[in-house]
Amino acid sequence: MSAISIIFGILLNVVGLIGFFGTGATHPTSLIPCGLGLLLVVCGLLARIEKIRMHVMHVAVLVGLLGFGATVSAYGMLLAVLNQTAGDKTNSSIAKMATALICGLYVARCIQSFVQARLLKKQGKKAY
Repeated sequence: MSAISIIFGILLNVVGLIGFFGTGATHPTSLIPCGLGLLLVVCGLLARIEKIRMHVMHVAVLVGLLGFGATVSAYGMLLAVLNQTAGDKTNSSIAKMATALICGLYVARCIQSFVQARLLKKQGKKAY
């Protein structure tokens, strides 16, 4: 999961940078996905230390949950974006939707990994 955390963190950084420079670099709040992405990259790197892996991955999934919860409401603007009636909120809505999608997929993958680790533990095998 450490590599997956790093990949999802990089994706969030890409969303943040595209959102920031896509708005003419005038809205620093569009860099919020970069903050989430940076946290995921750091968690991914720390998760390579076996002694703290479980704790770090729980922090990482919390970051994903917070990112998803904070941005999922942007899907309320989906029809306005598709109909091109969102006006100046189009870019920010798209960035928020992308952030919600990436964070949601990341959380789903983390849950899948946690369940798999629990099943392996029950069987007496070591996860990763």
